[in-house]
Amino acid sequence: MKFAIDLLWLRPGKVGGTEVVARNLMDGMKMLQDEFHAVLIASTDNAETLQHYADEDERFELLTAPIASANISKRILWQNLHLNAFLKKNGLRHCFSPVYDRPFLNQGVRYITTVHDIQAYHYPEYHPLHEVVYSRLAWRVDRDKSDANVAISDFVVEDLVKHYHFDRNKIRTIYDPVLLDPTQQSSFASLAVRYQIEDKGFYYTVGQMIPHKNMGTLLKIMSRIVNDEKLKSSYCQKLLITGINGNAAKELREQIVSLKLEENVILTGYLSVEDRNALYAHARCFLFPSIFEGFGIPTIEAMLMGTPVVATKCTCIPEVTQNLAEYVDDPYDVEDWLSHMKNPVNQGHLLDRSRFDQKHIAEQYLSYIREVWKDC
Repeated sequence: MKFAIDLLWLRPGKVGGTEVVARNLMDGMKMLQDEFHAVLIASTDNAETLQHYADEDERFELLTAPIASANISKRILWQNLHLNAFLKKNGLRHCFSPVYDRPFLNQGVRYITTVHDIQAYHYPEYHPLHEVVYSRLAWRVDRDKSDANVAISDFVVEDLVKHYHFDRNKIRTIYDPVLLDPTQQSSFASLAVRYQIEDKGFYYTVGQMIPHKNMGTLLKIMSRIVNDEKLKSSYCQKLLITGINGNAAKELREQIVSLKLEENVILTGYLSVEDRNALYAHARCFLFPSIFEGFGIPTIEAMLMGTPVVATKCTCIPEVTQNLAEYVDDPYDVEDWLSHMKNPVNQGHLLDRSRFDQKHIAEQYLSYIREVWKDC
């Protein structure tokens, strides 16, 4: 079985979770005993970061296209004008893209694509107009031109069927791999000094400062706790937020100051995996107020660390957490949140971890590729 994996879109360190998922998938493929020949289509400025796959496993081959990934518009233009000819010239007629991005025409090449979510459809205001237009066109191409598609949750499948009329028989749910080693933790004692926190004496969240991440509601919750003497004895008075930097952090800090929560809400910026895991493990509970997710990896990570999760019922969150978290009915209702945060129950030990296993997910992808492309 010989096929290409299109990685021209990958800008190392700049495309967030999609890069992590793609690399985790290829790492999972290395764990398998299956016979396959995967040709990684790299760009001139990401090939070096992909070379180790070919060096370490003879089932991978690296092929560098004459285009850089850094210039997105030029890369998209080259992809549409030249990628198919480039693949055919190198004996490749089947191409898997781990993202929704692919040439608009097939020209003798068959494609399977992965769609992570259609956020730009639901929240176009968060994206530049050209990105919204391109995304909407690309999803239609995935629907009409790809042999099959992968969605990262059942919710994304339903979203694609409802809003873009994808053929349900040509789309498969395959979860993202979630890699987390509970033993990979830094010393909580040092974190306790750094952030002035105690074991099980703080709430924790990981997110972005985008409106649908709903961080403002967490600030309202903390303001309610801090300013109500009756609540102070039953709730933690500290919240740590990881993953917000730059201008977004400035905006959030302004909100914190306006609510007089400077001593209660701490922005950690980005943290090492070890620090993040330690905060997961020692938090009273993990709060996830997002109202839109294609998958929601932090909820699973927190559960794998044995921490109770209080989250919304929105989109895929109950699905991926296997209905084992605490769920608020109204993501904006402070009282609803408080009722679930008072005595949250940890059910992480009941989580079916195999559904997020890296090797298992790689097996699912290869199985689906074989099923769709019986002749490759």
